[in-house]
Parts: sequence; structure tokens; C-alpha cells
Amino acid sequence: MGVIPTRKSLALCDRLSVSSFCRRRLSTILVRLKFAEHLKEAVTYIEQGHIRVGPETVTDPAFLVTRNMEDFVTWVDTSKIKRKVLEYNDKLDDYDAMN
Repeated sequence: MGVIPTRKSLALCDRLSVSSFCRRRLSTILVRLKFAEHLKEAVTYIEQGHIRVGPETVTDPAFLVTRNMEDFVTWVDTSKIKRKVLEYNDKLDDYDAMN
């Protein structure tokens, strides 16, 4: 899950706090990855279906993201927000501009 640094000892689990699990929530990950500026904005994006983790669209802001899956957090292909971000960064493909 990524809440303790190593797998060597279960003694580290005694010192786990609630905040370590809260840092693994999808809404918090979005703010850390700069997909959203504020936590409330990240929750709105998730609830509206703009975010996917791997191949699946996630609509639950409390979804726990493992460290391995953190690299696969992206915009949904049909998201208008993704299109605006690509336009702003001048990376919109000609094929995407037609649709």
C-alpha cells in the first residue's frame, strides 16, 4: 500500500496513523500530482468522472491508491479538462483537435 517504508518488520505497523492512510486517498494524490490546486477541486473532478486509475474510471474520492498505481493516475480520454490542459500546453494533437 505504501504507508510504511519497508517490509522488513511489522513493528512499523504499530506506529501507523490515520494521516498516513489519508495521504493515499485519490483526492490527495491529485493535489500532490498537480492535477488540481485544491482538495475540493480534486474531489469535484473525481465525482464528475474526469479521473481514471489504470483502465478504470474512479468516482470515489476516498479510493486508496497504492504507490505502484500512482503512476497510472490520468485524465479520462473524453474529459474536457484534459483537452483544455493539452491546448494550454500546446500539445493538442491534430486528431484530437478535430473531435
